[in-house]
Amino acid sequence: MPSSKRTGLPATLDRYFKVSERGSNFAREVRGGLATFFAMAYIVVLNPLIIGTAPDINGDTLGIPQVAAVTALVAAISSMLMGVISRYPFAIASGMGLNAIVAYVLAPMMTWSDVMGLVVIEGVIMLVLVLTGFRNAVFNAVPPSLKSAIAVGVGLFLALIGFVNAGFVRPGSGTPVQLGVGGSLDGWPILVFVLGLVATIILMVRRVKGAVLIGIVFATVLGIVIEAVAKVGPKTGADGEVNDLGWSLTVPEVPTSVGDLVSLPDLSLIGQFNLLADWRSLGVATVLMLLLTLLLADFFDTMGTMVGVASQAGLTDEEGNVPNTQGVLVADAIGTIVGGAASASVATTYAESAAGVGEGARTGVAPIVTGLMFLGALFITPLAALVPFEAATPVLIVVGFMMMTQVTRVDFTDLGIGIPAFLAIVVMPYTYSIANGIGVAFIAYTVVRLAQGRWRDVHPLMLVVSVVFLIHFAEAPIQGLLG
Repeated sequence: MPSSKRTGLPATLDRYFKVSERGSNFAREVRGGLATFFAMAYIVVLNPLIIGTAPDINGDTLGIPQVAAVTALVAAISSMLMGVISRYPFAIASGMGLNAIVAYVLAPMMTWSDVMGLVVIEGVIMLVLVLTGFRNAVFNAVPPSLKSAIAVGVGLFLALIGFVNAGFVRPGSGTPVQLGVGGSLDGWPILVFVLGLVATIILMVRRVKGAVLIGIVFATVLGIVIEAVAKVGPKTGADGEVNDLGWSLTVPEVPTSVGDLVSLPDLSLIGQFNLLADWRSLGVATVLMLLLTLLLADFFDTMGTMVGVASQAGLTDEEGNVPNTQGVLVADAIGTIVGGAASASVATTYAESAAGVGEGARTGVAPIVTGLMFLGALFITPLAALVPFEAATPVLIVVGFMMMTQVTRVDFTDLGIGIPAFLAIVVMPYTYSIANGIGVAFIAYTVVRLAQGRWRDVHPLMLVVSVVFLIHFAEAPIQGLLG
């Protein structure tokens, strides 16, 4: 099979993934796939702590090792499917925020098999909305400037995730948030984060190839050395004792034996879902509201991520649209179905995919590489458990800056766009939710345009979605009235 000398890929694959067309090459895609993996590998550690430990209505739990295994498997399958189907550099895994809804809202009301059955149903509904063109139509109904604002909001959200996960920003004493511990940057992990961020920025401004990946590796090695010498330990010990100066989640320790390095995954949770649950004890209205919560969060989290990451990669058109969104949305919906069927929670497109884009990824080759890495993480534990938050999160700060530059595309002189854009940008990080930012922005856009007498500027789908978001935001009082 002839190959393209410039991209390093066989000609057929080069054409299929549009590597040459998008100005990329195989080496960039591999670096991008690796950067994305290391930026989101924390999910293999964190998702089990949320999904695996939460009791359902019967007090049963799924188990940490079991959830860790299916989390890695679902991320591997879904990311590779995304790469093949959409040909975009988006990776998929169990969604943060969405897994909290599943663990702390759904599980206390039903069994885990019923919970995962509801996730599968949500994924099927999402797939139907995609195949009928509804999901794409909603995306196209959003004004271009608002799409740019959504991308900026996603960037700030990513930066906040980075700062919080690294412990650079923490809950304050007398204030909602503060700098580090007690208002100062104290502890070895914070030093690793700061030096990793500085190193990444220097490499980027010096235009060093692989800057993001080199930054992650540098900070990880530094963390390993510091842990070996200083014995910092985790932020929360096995006995529950809190060490504010400890590593946020993953302690960068090198395995000392083969048993610590390689293990067979426990995949017993696959297929443990129930589509034929008896919802009468909860009531149809309650079930529908729970389903609506999942749908809205998944629907618009993916939309915001797709817009933000594609814009950063220069893959949108003049209207801010992403060509072949159908492929992206189909892969995302299938990921949710797979996530529910494997009891790994709702799988969704990851904003951390922007880490790969920052490394130069532009095609579906990158998420295939990310998926292969997650597949390896099934058996080789350190692939997911060696890199601490403090080493991986500097890239999110850098990517947040890159996405912030799109704020110049927003016309703030037009209040009908400026006010909704501002709300999209600030509500995402302030509420720790992409979907919340989009929902508030949609409602504001509709209200301001109607107040201006410019109702023709409001697409009917925008009006419909705004009403749905209003219902969603008022979910608690509505349930109170119904209950």
